[in-house]
Amino acid sequence: MQGFSQFIREVPDFPKPGIVFKDITPLLANPTAFHKVIDEFVRHYKYEAIDVVTGIEARGFIFATALAYRLGAAFVPIRKKGKLPAETHETTYELEYGHDTVEIHKDAFPKHSRVLICDDLLATGGTLAASIDLVEKLEGDIVGVTVLIEIPELNGREKIPNYDIFSLIKY
Repeated sequence: MQGFSQFIREVPDFPKPGIVFKDITPLLANPTAFHKVIDEFVRHYKYEAIDVVTGIEARGFIFATALAYRLGAAFVPIRKKGKLPAETHETTYELEYGHDTVEIHKDAFPKHSRVLICDDLLATGGTLAASIDLVEKLEGDIVGVTVLIEIPELNGREKIPNYDIFSLIKY
């Protein structure tokens, strides 16, 4: 199999003009490619003691749940404001095309749990920085941040400089 980028469809001007959306649905529709993505994530983290994998709504859930299962860890969702039913912590951040707020349950995991944060994309770093903030509010120990796609020219790593970041595709 060639690189994973062959399974990513680029959609210009979505969700607004000037944005080139990285559509992961072709990768998800290919069982071999999807399995290999999860295998690569597992290979990178298999020697880490990970208690919790957080997934960021919505596409991060896809990878985080499979990764949590394979690592024998719990899965904890980080969701958009108003989607979680119990008491939450929240953080508001800037996107490359607006603002958003994410939340995590206040009782999502015990203090000092070893947490891996998982999402589909690292662009400007706002969503991941907000997710790190939420995990830190719960006093989780962040093992790393893993994403399928990274767009280095948008300098997302600059917003999360003190964390190990593992990405499979760079544009």
